[in-house]
Amino acid sequence: MSIDFLITSLIIVASPGTGVLYTLAAGLSRGSRASVVAAVGCTLGIVPHMAAAIMGLAALLHTSALAFQTLKYLGVAYLLYMAWNALRERGALRVESEVDAKSATQVIISAILINILNPKLSIFFFAFLPQFVSADEARPLARMLELSGIFMLMTLVVFAIYGLFAAAVRNQIISRPRVLTWMRRSFAAAFAALGAKLAFAERP
Repeated sequence: MSIDFLITSLIIVASPGTGVLYTLAAGLSRGSRASVVAAVGCTLGIVPHMAAAIMGLAALLHTSALAFQTLKYLGVAYLLYMAWNALRERGALRVESEVDAKSATQVIISAILINILNPKLSIFFFAFLPQFVSADEARPLARMLELSGIFMLMTLVVFAIYGLFAAAVRNQIISRPRVLTWMRRSFAAAFAALGAKLAFAERP
C-alpha cells in the first residue's frame, strides 16, 4: 500500500467538511453513540460516489451540466434544511439525553444524505483513485476496490474520533443554556456556509 495514498487520504478525511461537521454536531447534541452512528452514516454516504467513480459514472457529472447542477442543488437544499433544523433544535441535531433506535435511524439517514447529495465527491473520487493505480496493474478493478475500502475505513475511524471527542465535552455544553444556544447558531451558520459554498461550486 502506497504511503502517499495513506497520507493523502488522511489529510482529506481529517479536513473539516460537511461530514466532520455533522459528526461533531451529533456528538455534541446526542452523545457518543450518536457520534459513532453519524460516522458510520457519513462513511456509507461515500459508497455511491466511490462506486460511481469505479464504474465511470462520475464522468457523467463531470460532463453533464444538468446532472451536476441537479445533484448540487439538492445538496444545497439539504444543507440549508440541516442549518434550519440546527437553529430550531429539530431533527437529527436535537439535543437528547438518550438515543433510542428511532433517533439513531434519524441520525444515520441524515449522515448518509449529507454525503450522497454532494456531486463533488463523485468527481473527486473519479480523479483521486486512478492516481494510485498503475498503468500496468494486472487487476485495476480489485485495486480500486481495495483503495476504496481503506479510504472508507480511515473515514470511519477519523470521524468517530472527532465525534467521540465532541461527546466527551457534551455535558459541559448542554448544562449551559447560553453555550448551547451559541452552539446551535454556530452549527446552523456552518451548514449554511457549506451550502452556499456548494451552490457556487462549478464542474472542474
